[in-house]
Amino acid sequence: MNSSRLLLHPLLAICASGTLLGGCVSGGASPDDTPKAAVPEDRYTPLVAEVTTPSVQIVQGTDGKLHAVYEIRFANTRPVAATLQRVAVVDDNGQRSHASFEGSELRQRLRSLSGRPAEPAIALDNVRQLLVDLRFDDLADIPATLRHRIDLLAASTNVTSPRPAQQRYDLAPLVLDTSAPLVIGPPLRGTGWVAYNGCCDAGGAHRGAGLPVNGAVHFAQRFAIDWIRMNAQGRTVDGDDTDVHNYTAYAAEVIAVADGTVVDVVDDLDDQTPPKLPDPATITLQNVDGNHVTLDLGQGRYAFYAHLKKNSVAVRVGDRVTRGQVLGEVGNTGNTSAPHLHFHVMDSPSVLGSSGLPYVIDRFGHAGQVPPALAVQFDRSWSSALFAEPARREKQFPLDLSVIDF
Repeated sequence: MNSSRLLLHPLLAICASGTLLGGCVSGGASPDDTPKAAVPEDRYTPLVAEVTTPSVQIVQGTDGKLHAVYEIRFANTRPVAATLQRVAVVDDNGQRSHASFEGSELRQRLRSLSGRPAEPAIALDNVRQLLVDLRFDDLADIPATLRHRIDLLAASTNVTSPRPAQQRYDLAPLVLDTSAPLVIGPPLRGTGWVAYNGCCDAGGAHRGAGLPVNGAVHFAQRFAIDWIRMNAQGRTVDGDDTDVHNYTAYAAEVIAVADGTVVDVVDDLDDQTPPKLPDPATITLQNVDGNHVTLDLGQGRYAFYAHLKKNSVAVRVGDRVTRGQVLGEVGNTGNTSAPHLHFHVMDSPSVLGSSGLPYVIDRFGHAGQVPPALAVQFDRSWSSALFAEPARREKQFPLDLSVIDF
């Protein structure tokens, strides 16, 4: 007997009658004449993409807008370079565009996997990350799902051709969650707190900080804020700026934003000398956040407080705390150039190996914004004339450079 085997195409097989399985009919019956729903035609898509989180929760910022904050990760699967020209965010039916990024704005939002700014031309096996912040005026304007329509030059359907072809197609579907986000109390007390390095502009220090931790790239600091403080004269430091004690924020009490359980504490690191960052060679994942506290708030949500003053932490792992309870004091420990409180909420106790979650603070006063042109001068006076009488806000997220009274 001939031992050779018949090699079949993996998607095809043969009926006993010699016809393809797709055309086999059992018992001599005729094929079903019932009309079938149209099957979408397959499309060759050399640039592939996915969102970094399966759904995005909407949060209202101090600008009154409803924000959807997320990232898209693009990868080129072909030897021909793929060049992104435009990314439009559209309804799932493709009829309405909610945002469009091209030209300089597209470039400002693109990052490599290392977090560095990156060009839209993507070589074989290379990756780009697009930082997205959608803004809606009203809940009624928010669709349940979105997708992303890209215009690009990329490998054509002729896979042997080295020449890129113009293409347009949709990818990276996304679910928008309009349920109410986590409501917390303030992490600090008093007036003159500035939400430094906050959400959501692409150039922010935290917003683009996707870090490779525990086998994946995580955006744990998506909604992180560095809270620095002004005094009555608008100064964040008064006197020698190499002395931590001269900073307005130093030793301010840090408080629990909600009832919870302490799951992580570090309290034995010394303050760094401002106003410069420490030597990068001395920074590790274990000391980058300095002295810190992590609270388990329940339902998969964790509050994180970093850069606390040495020996100021008043709680230990396993303690149950209540909202408003003092946890420690603002310091200058870890990877920091000036005393401040780093605060964010995340979906696991891993400080950097988690996904950053949106939240709102139940009530606070909003006195306006620090002008971006002055933001780099935080060691100087920000005249009180720049700010208005604080307006009462409820259940909002403080956006970058907001001036907040708690």
